[in-house]
Amino acid sequence: MSTGDPLPDGSHGPHVLVDDLDVLDICADDRHHLDRVLRVRDGDPLTIGDGRGGWQPFHWGSMPTPVGERCQVAPPAPRLGVAFALIKGGRPELVVQKLTELGVDDIWPFVAARSVVRWDASKAARNAERLSRVAREAVMQCRRAWIPTVHDVTDFAGVVELGGAAMADIGGAPVNGQTTLLIGPEGGWDDDERGASIPRIALSDAVLRAETAAICAGVVLVASRSH
Repeated sequence: MSTGDPLPDGSHGPHVLVDDLDVLDICADDRHHLDRVLRVRDGDPLTIGDGRGGWQPFHWGSMPTPVGERCQVAPPAPRLGVAFALIKGGRPELVVQKLTELGVDDIWPFVAARSVVRWDASKAARNAERLSRVAREAVMQCRRAWIPTVHDVTDFAGVVELGGAAMADIGGAPVNGQTTLLIGPEGGWDDDERGASIPRIALSDAVLRAETAAICAGVVLVASRSH
């Protein structure tokens, strides 16, 4: 096994995830996508990863055949997170998908004081499963080696205490060492939330839509880590 290798870049074909690289139990939905949507044929190249940094080149078949050395990619450091207040419709899926593609490591949906959307326990459990599935699919699409953690929905008190947290707000300062950005609801932060003793970070001079702000937060954090 080699360590510190780059991510699978697509030169070996599509990327698929399994729970264990020694077992290669590819789920039915992923097999259908490879066979029927991507038209991968027996013998075609692909990479298989475990979502925990491990990946390896294979040739496709009913039992994929390894054709290269297994690689282990170190986890990104520092870990970066975006916490976003719940938003309507399918926009939480969009946020999770794009934050995953960008390289964010922790994603927290939360309920703010002015949040219109509020999930009961049953809906929260269903949506947690759905958002985790969105993150997994995005990892396969963008060929990340690590699946981000999509946390259960929480409240403002739960995210304001996160390490390295800052609040996105007009008039704030540039990112300076913060590792988690909090994105408010469509109605904005209330006075109590604005009074939290964490830094305020400006993402734009304009008022962004909630999903745009969350994605922008991911861009800013990952760019800061890269530099």
